Amino acid sequence: MIVRSLESIIGTDRDVRSTTWTARRLLLARDGMGFSLHDTVIDAGTETAMWYKNHLEAVYCIEGEGTIEDTATGEVHDIRPGTMYALDLNDRHVVRARTQLRLVCAFNPPCTGAEVHDEDGAYPLLEEGGEPIGSTR
Repeated sequence: MIVRSLESIIGTDRDVRSTTWTARRLLLARDGMGFSLHDTVIDAGTETAMWYKNHLEAVYCIEGEGTIEDTATGEVHDIRPGTMYALDLNDRHVVRARTQLRLVCAFNPPCTGAEVHDEDGAYPLLEEGGEPIGSTR
């Protein structure tokens, strides 16, 4: 059984800050669950372009208001508490936070914790230890 509190993660290597968001990584690949689970806060007034071309992601909003735009279609959907969206086609998207958003996010395959967004807004596929999958190092 894994029991972990948000308070125990804040200030550790599982508490990751970017320019527009903070992700508290509750479960990672090394926890062996087959997915990773993140408590993510997106800063009010920000716009974040993402494309998880290597991961599927499901997101559930528990706080705040914003929108998500599917950049392939131009469709814009409201995000508010109780809204879930799933990037089931590795969708390129833009999240715009009108107020601070707090989101619960699940990734498959699971994140290792060493990922950072690349120039496409994607996470690379990493092995435990941070090496790219298939690396010969």
